[in-house]
Amino acid sequence: MGATKTEHFTDKQNNIATLAKALGHPARIAIVEYLIKVDTCICGDIVNELPLAQPTVSQHLKELKNAGLIKGNIEGNAICYCIDEKAIDKLQNYFGNISTKLINKKNNCC
Repeated sequence: MGATKTEHFTDKQNNIATLAKALGHPARIAIVEYLIKVDTCICGDIVNELPLAQPTVSQHLKELKNAGLIKGNIEGNAICYCIDEKAIDKLQNYFGNISTKLINKKNNCC
């Protein structure tokens, strides 16, 4: 029985971990940054922006979508992707709360 079983943690902790894991690869960070930069749904341009093969980009998009960081809508033969702002809000709130707690903490540990 391992200590990493997700049922031992809160839904919020599991959700943040899922989002963070999805962001744990530089290609996925690049995809998120690109989607934010273009500020619109993108169907095929992502492959042209990364030094990766189309199947590899598709796998990274799938991971981001499964984690809820991006949304994909089918338009004709293509899937168009954009940022899911709710997921970004969750991350912003989580890391903002951590930052605030550390700033307010007066204990100089380590």
